Amino acid sequence: MSSLTHFDAQGQAHMVDVAAKPATHRIAVATGRIEMQAATLALIESGTAKKGDVIGIARIAAIQGAKKTSELVPLCHPLALTRVAVEFEFLPEGPAVGCTARVETVGPTGVEMEALAAVQVGLLTIYDMCKAVDRGMTINAVRLLEKHGGKSGSFKAA
Repeated sequence: MSSLTHFDAQGQAHMVDVAAKPATHRIAVATGRIEMQAATLALIESGTAKKGDVIGIARIAAIQGAKKTSELVPLCHPLALTRVAVEFEFLPEGPAVGCTARVETVGPTGVEMEALAAVQVGLLTIYDMCKAVDRGMTINAVRLLEKHGGKSGSFKAA
C-alpha cells in the first residue's frame, strides 16, 4: 500500500502537485443505490411524483455533482470533464433505484471522486424529491467500479 498523498512531510493537509504528471485519458465508473418502499419505486417509475420527473432531475443533478466535486471535497483539483454519463435502473428486488456514473477527462489526475460524487448527488436528489412519501429511504453500496488512465493504470472492483 502506498502512502497517503494529501499530507506533506510535516503531516499538514495539502493539494497534491500534479503539474509534472502527463495528461492522459482518465475514466472512472462508480455505482450506488437508494432503497425505498415499493410504493415509492412505483411512483418514480410511473412518473407521477408531485415534484416531477424524478429520474430526469436526478440525472442532471448527478452531472452537476461531478462538475462541482472540487467545490465539495477540499483537496480535489478542479477538472475539465470531457464526459459525464449517468444511468439509472429500477431494481424491483430492492425495491431500489441503482445509479451508475461514468466520468472522463484528459488530464494529469483521475476522476474517481467526480464519479463517486455524481452517484451520491443523483441518489440524494431522488431522496429529496421523494422524502415527502418515504423518509426511510437509504443510500448505500456507493463504490468505485473501475478506473483507467494514469500511472497507477487500471482498477476493476472484484
